[in-house]
Formats: sequence, C-alpha cells, structure tokens
Amino acid sequence: MFATPQTGGQAQPQLDLYLQARGSYPTFPAMGNHECTGNTNSNCGANGADGITDNYTQFMNGLMQPLGNTTPYYSINVNATTGAWTAKFVFVAANAWDSTQASWLQATMGQTTTYTFVIRHESSETSGGPPGESGSDSIISQFPYTLLIVGHTHTYEKSGPREVIVGNGGAPLTSSVNYGFGLVTQRTDGAIQFDMIDYQTLQPDTSFRFAVNPDGSPAP
Repeated sequence: MFATPQTGGQAQPQLDLYLQARGSYPTFPAMGNHECTGNTNSNCGANGADGITDNYTQFMNGLMQPLGNTTPYYSINVNATTGAWTAKFVFVAANAWDSTQASWLQATMGQTTTYTFVIRHESSETSGGPPGESGSDSIISQFPYTLLIVGHTHTYEKSGPREVIVGNGGAPLTSSVNYGFGLVTQRTDGAIQFDMIDYQTLQPDTSFRFAVNPDGSPAP
C-alpha cells in the first residue's frame, strides 16, 4: 500500500479496494516496507524500533487475521496427494524482524521438504534494507531451498542463481519491462520453471525463462 503510516485513515480504504479486486482468489501476502513506515529500512511491530503504525495494524487486521495468523510471518505446506513430493512456502517479514522471528525461521527452514520457496519483500541486493534482509539471509543460507521470490524493485529479473524479483504487478515501473505476472510450473522431471507473462499478450518472456531443481541448482 502507499499510505501515510502515522496519521492513519488511508490504509484501510486501500486494503478494502484491494480485497474487492482480489475477489475469491486465495492471497498469501508478504509484508514490506510500506506496511511499516515506507522507509526501506523501517522495522515495525511490537518489538520493532518503529512501533505499531496504522499501516501495520491494517495489514494485520485485513490480511493476516483472515488467514488465522497473529504474526506477519508464517509458512504454508503443500504436499502432493500421491505423496510424491512435499513443499513449504515460507513468508518472511523482513520489516518486522526480531529474535522471535529469527528463531521461527531457523526452525521452519529446518523442516525437510522436497521444495522450499521463500517469499520476502526485499531482495538480497536491496541497498539500505531492513534488519530482516541480512538477518533472514544468514539463516536461509544454512538450508537447502528451491527459490527466493522477492519484490520491492518495480521490475522483474533473475537477481541471483535462485532469487527472482517479481515487482511488475502494478506499481510505476522502474525499467522498460511490461506489466505482468509470474507463472511457476512444476515440470514432469520435478524441476521448477519460472516464466514472466506479459499482461497484454499473455505470452511468456522466453528470454527470461529459467528452471531450477528442487535444491535450487540450475535445471536444463
């Protein structure tokens, strides 16, 4: 959201519009700097230096509570009905970082699954990022994972061997890429293929396409 965090009154109407547009589609949000103070290095929540802003409160009430979450970080497990594979989606709140989240992330990453997808707002390359950027990187790097999916930058790019930026969903773009969305596909060989889809043509950007194995190593 793009709302003034301290004076209040803007965040809830923005979220209401978003939820209306979303309709019945399941949504699993990742908290970012605009759910805090708006500054990239801001850190909110009960134990954060920036405290509990109105943006943070509305984010928790409007998006986290309906999922049954009392924290801005959480994980979701999705397993094959045949038992052929398991997966976990780990949502890090880098702008609400504290020792409790660090301990949770350590334990969650330690759970063995075939695939591990980590979702976080800021990239590992973000300059002047929040404490949870480097803090979570140091924990994530200790464990096998498939992909780190991030945003913050208003473009899309493969920003590391197994990190991808998907930030072209509607905010003013900072590059010449078109608006669109990411499409992640599990191939028959078990590899994960990542495409970016142009919102006008609904065609993938084949120059961007890449694939990784469950452990994050490059796949042919």
